[in-house]
Amino acid sequence: MSSASEIYCHGKLLDTVQMAHIYPDSKTFVDMKMKKTPNETLSAFNDFMEQKKEAPTTAELKAWVESMFEKPGAEFEEWIPDDWIDSPRFLNNIKDLDLRGFAKNLNAVWHQLGRKMIADVGINPEQYSIIHVDHPVIVPGGRFREFYYWDSYWIVQGLLLSEMNHTTRGMLENFLSIVQRYGFIPNGGRIYYSMRSQPPLLCGMVKSYVDATNDTQFAMDAVETLEREFEFFMNNYIVEVNGHQLAAYGYKSSGPRPESYREDVISAQVFDKEEDKQDYYCELKAAAESGMDFSSRWFIKNGTNQGNLTDLKCRSIIAVELNAILYWNAKIISEFYALKNNAQKAQLYEAKAEEIKKAIDAVLWNEDEGAWLDYDLINKKHRHYFVPTNLSPLWTGCYNKDDASLPKKILAYIEKNELDKYPGGVPNTMADTNEQWDFPNVWPPMQHMLIMGLDGLNSKEAKDLAFKWAQRWVRGNFLAYNETHAMFEKYSAVELGGHGGGGEYEVQTGFGWSNGAVMDLMNKYGDRLTTGSIE
Repeated sequence: MSSASEIYCHGKLLDTVQMAHIYPDSKTFVDMKMKKTPNETLSAFNDFMEQKKEAPTTAELKAWVESMFEKPGAEFEEWIPDDWIDSPRFLNNIKDLDLRGFAKNLNAVWHQLGRKMIADVGINPEQYSIIHVDHPVIVPGGRFREFYYWDSYWIVQGLLLSEMNHTTRGMLENFLSIVQRYGFIPNGGRIYYSMRSQPPLLCGMVKSYVDATNDTQFAMDAVETLEREFEFFMNNYIVEVNGHQLAAYGYKSSGPRPESYREDVISAQVFDKEEDKQDYYCELKAAAESGMDFSSRWFIKNGTNQGNLTDLKCRSIIAVELNAILYWNAKIISEFYALKNNAQKAQLYEAKAEEIKKAIDAVLWNEDEGAWLDYDLINKKHRHYFVPTNLSPLWTGCYNKDDASLPKKILAYIEKNELDKYPGGVPNTMADTNEQWDFPNVWPPMQHMLIMGLDGLNSKEAKDLAFKWAQRWVRGNFLAYNETHAMFEKYSAVELGGHGGGGEYEVQTGFGWSNGAVMDLMNKYGDRLTTGSIE
């Protein structure tokens, strides 16, 4: 029996269609629904190729595809969230009336980003690349028509402020069901993403939901599934470094990314040997798994961050945030087991959290820099390059709260790297490579993470800087929205309200995580944010 993966994930049909470049975006084809079963589709393809002597023209191939597949989006029906309300209470926390109006507009965007699958996806799942789930989801927007794993953490922050608890719970139940089926959550809701994950933020989402609703029963019911996901990461991502166990991105996967198939095959042409090409495809997928696809953060050339995509070595870099998030997961799992009065499991996960924290302190903390740094396994050294994730342990609480010297070190690191000098926000890196996770792009989840992390420090200066950055970020988003009536996936560091560029596809608008991050900041600082100038 053929399965959908022989159409959407690998094989001759995928290769033929994607290499012919029928559509400008490789994602278009792999999102199209088959009109017949995988077996019938493959059989029809083989007949077609034989008839065309294995060399159809592009026009013939396109006509064949469009006779056998439906346009992208066939898996969804119109859906209005049943728990959406016009004026959620959090709007009253925002004193500035212009910002309150902005937040109200963002609350309305959930209507555009909601997706509900038609019943047929559950009945004939093998004809779709989408992974069937029972409940509707909120998607990022633009070309991203399905759920994305780490995006959903920030989307959930926004949904909870919008009092859309039922929608949020449905999304969490989808994720829990996927962990039960796959053992982990794929990068996004398509089978072609099913061999890689993303930063594991489901525990954080469930905690946000439980904190907002006091639905402790949900936490108790979910904890064993959350534990299963955590153990999946601990069993498949761990590397030994200097006697400690830490995680690096890169799950078992081979071949080009189906949704960027042609681009990957073309960029792999610099390698002569097949094994080097396969290795490169694994690196592309590991970087995609990190969520930062792509960035000089993952380039290792002669022990530096120089190079281009062919210098990707993501699997050889111990990423600060992956480990800080795993620490946080262990803490949350411990907390949820304590709710169930399972003291043994609660203590076990508290101990696991401590173990990860010890490893992060021993391997990733750099006293000279006064920050945590990614670690290069190839050259056995810290990577002295700024990425916002260098400060992610502040966000997940993975540091010693009693260390009175820590805030000074962190603020000195921020000053030394001149992170405060950019009008549009803290850039993701200082390297201008035209990769989308490099300078001058500024990413909403990273701004949220930095601000929340700084605000959690026991230091007036750190809290003041967090507010300053929140004010700048909210104002930049507000200006861009007023000018374009859109929220962007990424923004520009060099201009307040400018939107980002570079990378593999056009700037996308929507946009789930941008909305959630800025709503959360407007709620947190709403009593003093203004649309006026910050200086």
